[in-house]
Parts: sequence; C-alpha cells; structure tokens
Amino acid sequence: MSQRTERRGIHVDQSDLLCKKGCGYYGNTAWQGLCSKCWREEYQRVRQKQIQDDWALAEKLQREEEAAYACSHGVHSQSSAPQQHPGHASLGPFSKFEEKKTNEKTRKVTTVKKFFSPSSRTASKKETQEGKTTSPSVSRQASFDTDQVSREFIEFLKNLQKPGREIHKQCRSFLMNMSSKKDLSAEELSECVQDFYQGMADRLMSHFKGSSESVEQVMDQVEKYIMTRLYKSVFCPETSDDEKKDLATQNRIRALHWVTIQMLFVSMDEEIPEVSENVVKAITDIIEMDSKRVPRDKLACITRCSKHIFSAIRITKNEPASADDFLPALIYIVLKANPPRLQSNIQYITRFCNPSRLMTGEDGYFFTNLCCAAAFIEKLDAQSLNLSPEEFERYMSGQASPRYSSSDGEWPHSGPGADVTTTNPVLVQLNQNLELLSSLSSRQEALVEAAQSLQADLLSWPQSVQREVNEILEKYPLVIPPSTVSAIDANNMDNENLPSPIKPQVFAG
Repeated sequence: MSQRTERRGIHVDQSDLLCKKGCGYYGNTAWQGLCSKCWREEYQRVRQKQIQDDWALAEKLQREEEAAYACSHGVHSQSSAPQQHPGHASLGPFSKFEEKKTNEKTRKVTTVKKFFSPSSRTASKKETQEGKTTSPSVSRQASFDTDQVSREFIEFLKNLQKPGREIHKQCRSFLMNMSSKKDLSAEELSECVQDFYQGMADRLMSHFKGSSESVEQVMDQVEKYIMTRLYKSVFCPETSDDEKKDLATQNRIRALHWVTIQMLFVSMDEEIPEVSENVVKAITDIIEMDSKRVPRDKLACITRCSKHIFSAIRITKNEPASADDFLPALIYIVLKANPPRLQSNIQYITRFCNPSRLMTGEDGYFFTNLCCAAAFIEKLDAQSLNLSPEEFERYMSGQASPRYSSSDGEWPHSGPGADVTTTNPVLVQLNQNLELLSSLSSRQEALVEAAQSLQADLLSWPQSVQREVNEILEKYPLVIPPSTVSAIDANNMDNENLPSPIKPQVFAG
C-alpha cells in the first residue's frame, strides 16, 4: 500500500529535450537526441567515413583478385607451358578466370537490379495495390490543392520581382530533379530537400542582407510549394518502414486502452465543462494533423493541440501549467486519440520541415514533447504507471480492469470483495448508460403497445358505429304515412286557411 500512496508523475527534465551536443537547440529522438543542425553534420561525417571505408574495401578486393589471378596464372603457366604455344600460354587460365569473374559480377549485378527494381520492390504489395489506389475524388482534391498552392506561390513571388523569378526557376528545377529520384531512401530524400533549403536560405540571406524575418517568410512559402508537390512521393515512402511503425504504434495504443487519467497523474478534471471542451479540441487537432500536406501545417496542429492542453490544465489548477504537467497530459491525449499514421507524420516533419522551426520556438518545443510522448508510449511498463508487473500483465491481457478509488487516491488490488461498479468511474458511467438504455427500451415498448392498441381501436370503430346505427333504426323505425292528392277546386276545408291570393274563387253560374 505504501508503494501506491507515493504516487509520482511523469517527469522529464527540460535539459533532456535539448540537443545532446549542447548547442542549445531542441533535440529529437529520431536524430538520437541531436538537433537538425548537429544531426546533419553527424550524418555527413558518418556518410563520408562510409564512403572512405567502401573505397578501402574495394581496393582491398581488387588487390586480392589481382593476387589470385597472378597466382593462378603462374601455376597454370608452369604446368601447361610445354603443351601450349608460347604466345598463348596464359590465354586458357586467363579466359577462364575472366569468365568466372564476369559471371560472378553479372550474377551480383542481376541480383542487385532485381532487388531494387520497382517490380521486385512492389511484388509483395500487388495483392493490396487495388485497395491502396487513390480514389478519383481524392486525386481531384489533391490536384486542386496543388494548383491552388502553385497559384498562391506565384502571386507571392510577384512581389519580389526579379528574385522571385529566380526562386521559382530554382524550385521548378529542383522538383524536376526530384522526380527522377523516387528510388532513393527516405534519408537520402530528406538530405536532398534539406540541402535545397540550406542553399536557398543562404542565397536569400545574401539578397535580403541579413533580414531573418524576410528570409523566414520566403522559406515558408518555398516549403509549402515544394512539399505540396512532393507529398505523395515522400510521405511514408515504400523504401522506409514507416507504415510498419504506424501499425505497431496503433496496436500498442489499442492495447493500452485501459490506462486512465489518474494512472498518468494528469492535472486535468474532465468533469469541468471547459476542461472537457479543451480535451476534445486537443484530440481533434492531433487527429487533424494527418490531413495536412505541409510540415509547417502539421506543426501548427501540434501547437494548437498543446495550447488546448495547457488551457485545460490551467482551468483545472487555477494557475499556469508547468512543463511537468504538460507531458503527462500530452501522453493521455495521444492515448485517447490514437492519431492515424502518427509515426509517419513525425518522420515526415523530421525529414522535410524547415530545420529552423524544429530547433527553436514553441513549434520545436511542442514537437519535441510529442516525440517524447510517442517514445514513452512505446516503452511504457508497470513501473511507469506505478503498478506491479502482475497487475500490468493482467490489464494488458484484459483479465482485469483498473479500479480507481477517489476517496484515498489509491489503486487497490483486485479482490473478490471489491465492487467494480462503484470504484471504477468508467464502469459507473457504463452502468448509467446501460440503465438509461434500459429505460428508453421500456418506454419504447410502452409506446409500441399504445400504438398497437390505437390501431386496433381504429379498425373496430367503423363496425361499432354501424352496429349502433342499426340498433337505433330498429328501435325507432322511420314510418312515412301515405298522402292523398286532391283537386284544387275540391271542397276542402283547409282551403279556408289559405292566404288570400291562393284562396279558390267560387263564381255563381
């Protein structure tokens, strides 16, 4: 029990979010804790070393082949010199060696070509190719977005006049160059885009004479134009394992559906309407990130989500939220939202966003925290939630459900005497919903019975009316006495009662 009373939240030191090389910029788990600048330097250093190692290995193999050829040539010359013409002493073994070498090289080249050929690379995906084909409506929408971004980019560049024409020319040239590099790896595609960003930023810096705001404004438009055009080919490329990571993350979050807000020690009270509204908005923003095509727009969704989280914490605590409050809340939002293609979106932003946005500012801070949240979810264990390993395994397997007691703030052990419906707020809400559904079902049954009774009354009403009419006719029959017709001049006593103009006139004959 003492272990559970000492609850501790998820704490990440702010220094852990910075670059491990101490440059002061924000680091990234995808870059092994380095910022984009230090990562590029490290990547280029490793790549240069790899190139040198490859050259050294190639020279070593060449020397070994030459030594093997010389050895084989010398042995064959000593054994077959008396039988062969002096001028062709080395022709036989040389031709055999060359044939063997050529066959080996051809086999390797063929294997490599088959491995990297588009048909081979997509052979395993032929079954699902039809299912992955973009619908015509989606294609039309993507084409419309691309055309609109192109028009906006051209209108923006018109204000720059001559530099604008040069920028547009370089962007078009870069896009044409990238169209022939679809088989590159995700890291190589990222390197191409980042090199273009760096070169463009350097030229703009010299043109605007150090005005960083103007350079940033132009670079935002360049990024929007470039990445909108390249989005389909560089987001979750086939040469990467982003899709596999997406599925693993989604399955992991589904398996952690039982994690509650109390387990993460989140300072948010969803019973407060304003807090609940901010939580819903944060979930909506983090899910909306997948629908954006530009890295900057995806970052904007993360920033809006984070600001809603800060608002929810501030309303709950009646004081400004701290960094220690933010990360657990962000983890809770990610678990509750289970954003689509989370890893692909993180990698897309990491690879193709303007690096200055990820290194500083609130966008970089919030994105770094999102990367930490995703990494925490992957490694989440019993100790992270202050649970015993046995409890964690039971919750993961679905054999038990966590029960939170609001009276003492403890997580009690599962026992036969515990009332699950009164200790777990989720189950309490579930039971309330079941009772409401049962009440609605009873009211619906009563309404159906009343409707059926009304229908039966309507069907029997004409018969009852007809029966009553017949009874009245039988009880009070209609009797019409016969009438006698008399002549006008007949001696009828009633003639005296007729008015003067109608009274018959008698004339003496």
